[in-house]
Amino acid sequence: MSTPLLVRDEGGVRRLVLNRPDKRNALNAELIAALKSALREADGDDAVRVVVVEGEGKDFCSGADLSVLRKIAESSVMENLEDVDDLAELFLLPRRMRKPVVACVRGRALAGGCGLATACDIVLAADTAEFGYPEVRIGFVPAMVMAILRRNVSEKRAFELIVAGQPIAAAEAERIGLINHAWPDADFDRQRDLFLEDLAKRSPSAVQLSKRLLYHADGMGFEAALRSGADVNVVARMTDDMKAGVARFLERA
Repeated sequence: MSTPLLVRDEGGVRRLVLNRPDKRNALNAELIAALKSALREADGDDAVRVVVVEGEGKDFCSGADLSVLRKIAESSVMENLEDVDDLAELFLLPRRMRKPVVACVRGRALAGGCGLATACDIVLAADTAEFGYPEVRIGFVPAMVMAILRRNVSEKRAFELIVAGQPIAAAEAERIGLINHAWPDADFDRQRDLFLEDLAKRSPSAVQLSKRLLYHADGMGFEAALRSGADVNVVARMTDDMKAGVARFLERA
């Protein structure tokens, strides 16, 4: 039996590859547990600068596995509550991690798969990729992923994506702010590798402090966010990365 998740290291980049291509990398309990464990391990490894989530085969992730859907229909309220808490933790983890988490999407990222991609800090996609929330078609609600979607696109676009249930192309997803970059399929690997290589060169302390501040300020009023930024500014000034960076800048001046 193959492992549901492959882990590959390339320099400072830790690649976490969803490995259920015959199931379009659909999420089941084993894959969710493996992915959460791998994300935590990567975040605790100082050699890792960037964490990548991607899919083996043609698709990124098609959402919940059919066996999961059957379990949902047959389970009690309390059993379903435990199940959704497990999935919600997966969507929260990238936001809580110190390291930047990048989703690299080929093919389809649908339902919970779209939620997983957009839960990452950055989303890179081939132009043939598709993103969508088809849950409404089976009378379901994309409830947890809605919190992520609403923070990425306008209210009206979010509503349309949720209730129409139609997937959108990567170029449109980029245009509305759901993803960061869509590149031609033939050039995707090169552009992705260049982007990840550049990101891995950034100061770990500066990236960590920036990420923490950005998400911590979510929902704050202006004055509170400014005050929080001032506090982080002071911390950043004391880091070794900051001191070394300033020294290099002054040498060139």
